[in-house]
Amino acid sequence: MKFKIGTRASLLALWQAEHVQRRLEERGHQVELVRITTTGDKVLDRRLESIGGKGAFLKEIEEAMLAGQVDLAVHSLKDVPTALPRGLTLVAILERADPRDALLANSGKALESLAPGSRVGTSSLRRSSQIKSLRPDLHVDDLRGNVDTRIRRLRERHYDAIVLAMAGLERLGRTSEVTQALDPRAFTPAVGQGAIALECREDDGATREVAALLNHEASAQAIAAERALLAALEGGCNVPLGAHATREGGALHLRAFVARPDGSALLRAEGRGDDPEGLGRQVAGELIERGARQLVRA
Repeated sequence: MKFKIGTRASLLALWQAEHVQRRLEERGHQVELVRITTTGDKVLDRRLESIGGKGAFLKEIEEAMLAGQVDLAVHSLKDVPTALPRGLTLVAILERADPRDALLANSGKALESLAPGSRVGTSSLRRSSQIKSLRPDLHVDDLRGNVDTRIRRLRERHYDAIVLAMAGLERLGRTSEVTQALDPRAFTPAVGQGAIALECREDDGATREVAALLNHEASAQAIAAERALLAALEGGCNVPLGAHATREGGALHLRAFVARPDGSALLRAEGRGDDPEGLGRQVAGELIERGARQLVRA
């Protein structure tokens, strides 16, 4: 079969699309990459939540797919909202890479050892709320752009430290620049962080059948629990929350948090179970009982 894959043009997005391209070509398929510039790529001077949230990195690609211009989209799963446009579906989750966040600091110091008043760059409310909760004496400033841009801004001393996803750094061969990999039990990753998702049209049976062969079931189950929690809390990129599921002792273990943006209130909950979506709703329910709704509305 011949496939057209829609992808953003950043180095990381191209790495992910080319990875899927190789996987499909190994199975005898022909694959063409179609580079698409999204709203999230074009608008860099405003916070993500003001331009449609993380879905701003998907909109134009999904429109091209619905128009039949591309057959398949490759996304960083943490950018994919739980509610997809009508006519589209997630057909596969690839094996998850390292889900942790990584601190890069000019001083070479860990988060807990940064000097008071240090400037930490991130565009993520999830990351900034956890930093402020752990280190209220630090200044957290907005930082957008691709991985290269963010690291360059750090090295130019616009920031003392920045936080990025470990998976992206691994894929780009830049883990040697990491000062500290942050423990996910204390610094919770984004829902789906480290995973690549494949999206296609619901009515495209041929593409669905081929793409589904790349699905990694263990990763898909863990992420299903995380996304069920996200859906139950009705959270988006304007809500500081995170969730991380792992399989421990034969069962899924889900840890999650919801916070105020300034880190002044942070709720955590966790649970174990065999049903991913049921587990996600269960842990979300515990957070709601403890006041998560009020934090989300705030």
